[in-house]
Amino acid sequence: MSSLLHRLDRRAFLSIGGLGAAASLLQANGSPSRNSRVKSIIFLHQYGGPSHVDTFDMKPDMPEQIRGVYRPMRSTLVGTPICDRLPRMAKVMDKVCLIRSMRHEMKNHNSAGYYSLTGQAPPTDDQRLRDSRELYPAYGSVIDRFSAAPEGVASFVSYPHTLSDGSITPGQHASFLGPAHDPFFIGQDPNSSDFRLPELSLPANLNLQRLHDRREVQRLIDATAAVAESSPRARGIETYYRRALSLLSSPRFRQAFDLSREPTAARDRYGRTTYGQGCLLARRLVETGVKCVTVYFAATIGGRRSEGGWDTHGFDNNPMYPIMNDYLLPITDQTLPTLLEDLDHRGLLDTTLVVWAGEFGRSPRINNMAGRDHWPQCYTVLLAGAGVKRGFVFGSSDTRGAYPSTNPVRPEDLSATMFHLMGIDPHTLVRDPLDRPVSLSTGSVIQGILA
Repeated sequence: MSSLLHRLDRRAFLSIGGLGAAASLLQANGSPSRNSRVKSIIFLHQYGGPSHVDTFDMKPDMPEQIRGVYRPMRSTLVGTPICDRLPRMAKVMDKVCLIRSMRHEMKNHNSAGYYSLTGQAPPTDDQRLRDSRELYPAYGSVIDRFSAAPEGVASFVSYPHTLSDGSITPGQHASFLGPAHDPFFIGQDPNSSDFRLPELSLPANLNLQRLHDRREVQRLIDATAAVAESSPRARGIETYYRRALSLLSSPRFRQAFDLSREPTAARDRYGRTTYGQGCLLARRLVETGVKCVTVYFAATIGGRRSEGGWDTHGFDNNPMYPIMNDYLLPITDQTLPTLLEDLDHRGLLDTTLVVWAGEFGRSPRINNMAGRDHWPQCYTVLLAGAGVKRGFVFGSSDTRGAYPSTNPVRPEDLSATMFHLMGIDPHTLVRDPLDRPVSLSTGSVIQGILA
C-alpha cells in the first residue's frame, strides 16, 4: 500500500481529503431535500469573540463603563442602530438577520471555538481541549457528506488559517465522518501576489496528458481496489481518487482561485487584506458550486494592535479601542458589506447563506484594563441571504447586553437551522467512534428567522 500512496503528492492527498475511513458511518436519511433554497453557505468565523455591545447590540443609555466609547449610528434596518465605526455596514443592514440572544457556557477559546465550528457542546470547558477524530465534525464536513458539490468541485473549502490557542482548536475537519469529508484546505494568503494552489499541482510522474487518459485514470483506481477491500484504513480510497482526479482536471475549479481575473476595482472594494481577498475568493467559489466555504478571520485569538482576532481584553492593546479602531472594525466595515452587496448584485444572495459569528461575545462591563472579557452568556450572530428574513432582528438582550431577555438561542439551534436550510435533516443519526447513535444536531430549527 505504501508504494502506491507515495506515487501521489502527499500534500495534495491530505488536502483533498485523504482516505475516508469512516464514510460509511452515516445513515441515508440525511439525504438533502431537492426543495432546499440554500445552495451554499459562507461561514465567516470571527475567532476571539467580537464584542456585541460595540458592534450590533449597542447599549447607548448605559453608563460609559458598559456602553463604551462608540455611539450608535442609524442603519437601513429601521429601529436598529449599529456602531458608528461601521458606516458602510449600516447601509446594508436591510439585507441582514441579526440574532441577538445567542448563549452558552463555554468561556475558553478552544472549547467555545469547537462549539461554534460544530454546533456541538464540548465534553468540558477546558482550554486544554485537544483536537481529535472522536469529536464532532465541522459544518462543512456534514454538508460534504449529505450535499455533495457537482463533479469537479470541492464541496467544502476552508482557508487561510488553522485556528489555535495553545493547541489546535477542534472542529475544523471531518472528525469521525472520515478524512474523505475533510475540507479542501488552503493554507496560503489570498492577498499574496504569488497566491496559488500547490494542493492542485500534479504529482511529478503524472502529467495532464496521462490525467486525461481515461484508461490511465481507471488503472490508478483499479490498482487500489484490492488494497481498499483488505485494509480498513484504505476504505473510501477509490472515492478519494475519483474526487482528487476530478479536481485536478477541472479548469473551472482551478480558475476560481485565480483572483487576477477579478477587476482591480473589485479587489480594492473587498480590501487588500487576507480577509478581504478571502471573502472575494468565497464569492468566486460559491459561483462554481462549492457548498460550504469557511473563511477564518484570523489564526489566533488576537489581542495585538494590527493582527489576530477579536480577543480584546485590553492587555496588549491598552485600551482595547486601538485594535478596534485601527484594525478590526475597519476591515469588517470594508469587507462584509462588500461581500453582501456583491452577492446580492449577482443574484447569489438568493441561494447563498452568509453566517458571521465568533465563539462568544465580550463582557458588558469594561474591565480595569479598558477592555472586555470573554462572555458566552449573550452575544450576536449575523446572518444574511437565502432562507432567512431580511432586515430582521430575532431575540434580544437585557439592558446591559449581559443575558438574553427574549428568545434565547444556542449554537445547537444555529447548527440545526443551517443544516435544515441546506435541506439536511438536522436529526439524522450518525454513529460515533464508540458505535453509539448520535444526532447531527441536538438543537431546534430557529423557525422565527426563516423566510
